[in-house]
Amino acid sequence: MSGIVDFAYVLPSGRARAQDLSRSSGLPVDQIQRICVTPEWPVLAPGEQPWDLAIRAARTMLDRSGVAPATIGKVIYAGSGEWEPAFWSPAAKAADALGIREAHCMEVVNFCNSAAPALQLACDETTLGRSEYVLVLLGDRLSQLVDHEDPESKALFNFADAAAAVLVGRERSEFEILHAQLRTDASWADYYSADREDFVTRVRRRGRRSGLRAAYLKNLAELVDLTLDALGQSRKDVAHLLINQTDRSMHEELLSDLGIAPERSVFNYHRYAHQGPADTFIALADLKDEGRLHAGDLILLCTSGVGFSWGVTAAEYRPGPTATPRT
Repeated sequence: MSGIVDFAYVLPSGRARAQDLSRSSGLPVDQIQRICVTPEWPVLAPGEQPWDLAIRAARTMLDRSGVAPATIGKVIYAGSGEWEPAFWSPAAKAADALGIREAHCMEVVNFCNSAAPALQLACDETTLGRSEYVLVLLGDRLSQLVDHEDPESKALFNFADAAAAVLVGRERSEFEILHAQLRTDASWADYYSADREDFVTRVRRRGRRSGLRAAYLKNLAELVDLTLDALGQSRKDVAHLLINQTDRSMHEELLSDLGIAPERSVFNYHRYAHQGPADTFIALADLKDEGRLHAGDLILLCTSGVGFSWGVTAAEYRPGPTATPRT
């Protein structure tokens, strides 16, 4: 079976601050901090690009793993599709920068859920023997897609930026991918969309339909159970459940509904806000670096994105002889 050989992430150098968003939106600071949890969080600085961060993460990871660029048969860049410049391939840009000359390069757009289908494609590619390794890159400019002057966009004020690189292969995998379940509730397709004015893209909520929180909880819980059923496991067998850091109270409610203790998850809201598709890999790095993982641990990566789509990817931890930091 295929799995994750190695991964790394990179944070940008810029910072967003609740005080600044209060001034731009006219909302009280405490109201913004209830959404963002932290008084400041990482965002792209002027001139920084998410694909540059993803290339940095990949270079660190490939140097550490010793995997030769020539053995990578596919490069997948996953995220929202709102990359600059437009009508352009960040996967191909990254491959060229990393010296990957003969791989197929492509993009996957599933917003903050993008890591799940990208990993599924990568595992299919390597399991079928089409490629020895697949490089998955995750990176977005989420903070730049939010109108911080619009109080109606406050639910998106916690959008931050980061990038991650994930190497998938059949050999030497540290996290074997056991199963994945993905689902879209297409009735929410028009709930968010973007306006473009003067070459600036801004995401807006369309209307005030209720029920999205309930849809999140229902779909993630059902996908968790479908995944566990496929593996012949139960909720008590889950060592760690990691989730996109979009809403802490919903995160806590999901754990409670599943009967999974908070100690078996990771909460990074107070450090990074919502880092898009990189969220779960930042959390996985924390588990690894803090020594919280043990051989045979069953880990569920729970992701979600506008559309609305959800994914649950199950992995088993199979540690190598040494531990290495992931940043």
